[in-house]
Amino acid sequence: MAQTINHNDVVTMIRGAVNIIKDNHEMLSKLDSATGDGDHGTTMLRTMQAVENTLNENPDEALKELLYKIGWAIMSSDGGSTGPLLGSFFMGLSEGLPEATELNGAGLTDTISAGIDKMHKQSRAQIGDKTMMDALLPAQTAMKAAAADIDINVLLDQAAQAAEEGAKATENMTAKFGRARNLGDRVLGHKDPGSVSISLIFRGFHESLEQN
Repeated sequence: MAQTINHNDVVTMIRGAVNIIKDNHEMLSKLDSATGDGDHGTTMLRTMQAVENTLNENPDEALKELLYKIGWAIMSSDGGSTGPLLGSFFMGLSEGLPEATELNGAGLTDTISAGIDKMHKQSRAQIGDKTMMDALLPAQTAMKAAAADIDINVLLDQAAQAAEEGAKATENMTAKFGRARNLGDRVLGHKDPGSVSISLIFRGFHESLEQN
């Protein structure tokens, strides 16, 4: 059982998110072609390259500072509307990170919740608006509902499942934000690509830590 994680584990999780987006960016752009400009996968790929570059360039950086630098790198990556959102998420992670050198399940939940809360302030979207928040907010709820002493691998799996279910639910929603909001019912039957990206990120967090 993984009761705590350390600096290296968090870096492993982030690299897992980078790799899963790399593996699925073409699928994300295909999803976006149905409801948007068709470039979401390319944008996410550019964003994750900024994350990876920051990790590679700062191997000895303290975790709080590293997460903050990742946030700034994302915001500077020409990621369209995605850049400020994901950048704020990583900055929120930095702000919410406890001073302890290791995180238990409750500490990880608080850290990720801080990232989601900061991103939510940027987005203003709610569940049902067909955005990234349809995956993020259910993941947050799942983590907060978990037992304090839960195995962290199980905790992240539950968060990923909730995010995936949230992304799946966007098939039945009309959009309130972005280009898709002008398409009305034509977006029905299509998942929101941003919510799918979030579900992939959480799945990447879980699978990379589980395999580590």
